[in-house]
Amino acid sequence: MAAKKDVNVSANPLPISFSQFSKDPIKGTMFLVIIGITVLYVDIRGNFNNQINSQDARITNLEYKDSLKTQALIECKTALSSTTTKLETLDAMGAIKSSVK
Repeated sequence: MAAKKDVNVSANPLPISFSQFSKDPIKGTMFLVIIGITVLYVDIRGNFNNQINSQDARITNLEYKDSLKTQALIECKTALSSTTTKLETLDAMGAIKSSVK
């Protein structure tokens, strides 16, 4: 059987103790800076994901509005074309009198 290893359980959950920090504060400070940068990175990623989701919803809404406007424009062009054809036919038949002298 393998020999049991003694586990040193201390009240300090950090990988550097205060005595080590007081001996070399640059290493301790760098550790805290790395932890801070990591926390900020994770926070920013979360914000970017929220922005992406909200922008997707906004784009979907705008595309729907654009499709409604495009459909209305097609209907207007169809009505204009039909009316123009009717007017040309009536003019060709002489049913419309010209008011311009």
